[in-house]
Amino acid sequence: MGYLSDAVTNQAQRQQAMNAAMKGRTPEQKQVIKYFYGAGGCLGGKLNDEQYESLVMSKIQGVDFKRKALNKLGLDESQVTEVRPLEFRGYYFNPKKTYSKWSMSMRKWVSSAYQISWIFFSGEQVYIYQYTYHMDEDTKQEKVEEYFYKDITNISASSDTEEFYVPDKVSCNGTATYARKNVETSNVSFVVPGERFNCAMTATEENEQSVQAMRAKLREKKSQ
Repeated sequence: MGYLSDAVTNQAQRQQAMNAAMKGRTPEQKQVIKYFYGAGGCLGGKLNDEQYESLVMSKIQGVDFKRKALNKLGLDESQVTEVRPLEFRGYYFNPKKTYSKWSMSMRKWVSSAYQISWIFFSGEQVYIYQYTYHMDEDTKQEKVEEYFYKDITNISASSDTEEFYVPDKVSCNGTATYARKNVETSNVSFVVPGERFNCAMTATEENEQSVQAMRAKLREKKSQ
């Protein structure tokens, strides 16, 4: 996949790795790969942090993911009125599948993939739809899952760390140094015996309140 690795130890090797990662990619995807490699320099026409996030958001602009989720799950909205449907969004981090970079201007970690999850609640079950898209390649993934309340052992919001090899310092001439960094990630997780379903989310007070509401509903259902 060409993701950054400390097995690539010098600038020439990194240039070769970046060129290999860009092979067969669209001009936009090549821009994204250069962004995560720290390539381009001050006058290289590279993406800045705000431009990259704007590009990520442009991919989902105008898409009704709630309707998309209901269709994929085969549900009518009238069937899932137990709790207000919830949406979680956030960058998806996986050292084996995504690039990662610290955005100095936005003061947060970003990755080369973004994830949207919708959660629906009926009287007996929880339904989950998840859409993940990658900015550096033509990969999009849709997943659906459904659980009975009685089978869910926990719903939790967690902040975890994943270790990535990332650009550390980038000079104006486009030369980058790299380092291993612990990247903080935020997820909401549905735990059932032998399985954990994770949904990327942005750590906000509103999302934390949504998780608490789900946990309260789970306790209510299990006490009945």
